[in-house]
Amino acid sequence: MISFALLALVATMTFSLAPVPVQAAGQSVLRGDHASKSTLPKGCRSCHRGMRFLISDEAPCLKCHGSQGARDAEVSKGYLRSVGSLDLGDIEAELQKPYSHPVLSVSRVHNRKEALPEEVVDALRHSECFDCHNAHEATRERPLGGVAGKRVGNFITEIEKEYELCYRCHAESANLPLRSTNKHAEFKTTNPSFHPVEGEGVSSFVISLKAPYTARKERPGDVSIISCSDCHGSDDPNGPSGPHGSRFEGLLSQHYEMEDARPESDYAYALCYKCHERSSILGNESFPYHSLHILGGGPSASPGASCISCHDAHGSTVNPYLIRFDENVVSPNAEGKLEYRAQGVAARRGECFLSCHGVEHNPLSY
Repeated sequence: MISFALLALVATMTFSLAPVPVQAAGQSVLRGDHASKSTLPKGCRSCHRGMRFLISDEAPCLKCHGSQGARDAEVSKGYLRSVGSLDLGDIEAELQKPYSHPVLSVSRVHNRKEALPEEVVDALRHSECFDCHNAHEATRERPLGGVAGKRVGNFITEIEKEYELCYRCHAESANLPLRSTNKHAEFKTTNPSFHPVEGEGVSSFVISLKAPYTARKERPGDVSIISCSDCHGSDDPNGPSGPHGSRFEGLLSQHYEMEDARPESDYAYALCYKCHERSSILGNESFPYHSLHILGGGPSASPGASCISCHDAHGSTVNPYLIRFDENVVSPNAEGKLEYRAQGVAARRGECFLSCHGVEHNPLSY
């Protein structure tokens, strides 16, 4: 028989999926969309069943955020009301795609008291649902609501921007994968160039941008700052929002050809052409040899180069115009130099010291 002392102890326990701000006196810990009895008739018991107070994997989440069959089973058991036109989305299907956050492949590693960025070099990288979401506070409008992760002085406060969440694992973490780089360092607005995630870009005018994208926000509707999920997310335009999974490498929402000597097309660089006008790029409006580099040909009959051969889509801590050479393709020239030197105030003048596709740049100027 359960003692009254044990019942009293259980009654005082706080059940948490992720770090949450301190609750005001008398305020319920459950106040997001999951608090709606019109959706989850059994309240807390919809997720915390039996004596399972601490949830340590994604299984309870996917009962409602997985397949339609799983949701139908929850409805039949009385844990979920028929949600009608509310499309919860099949997150499980996204996580099973070739490129995804390691939710299904690495399980039961998350510790709700773990320090992020990770401080242990050999710590296993993982991504449980509650690494990114606080189920007690999340809403459809604020899916990241209640997630702690931004350091202010000696305190950890609730994140406000999506990139602050991404930086928890993709910035200063000691266990970054071998080829990964510190995204916080690359997006800094003090860099010579960066995609405008933390703030508007360095250039006041980017000729190739499609509306509504613009280097500076001047009118309502202008978009001068983007988010990580503008590039990383489901390959299905009608799929669940957020970077859960994709069939494209890099967990990208659209195709981005990362290999050299491949034909250029709308599809090959669909991710870039989402914001940048293809005709402008191939028309050499921003750089006089864009077309030659991308399509190939010329006196040397060089094959076409991928955008990634010369540009880092996140940012460059050294060069303007997102220039950072891919050393799998571009190598130092005969004198051991591998660098770009800008001349003037626009990308239409500069010089390169390198070797690419057998062509010496020592330098080649434009």
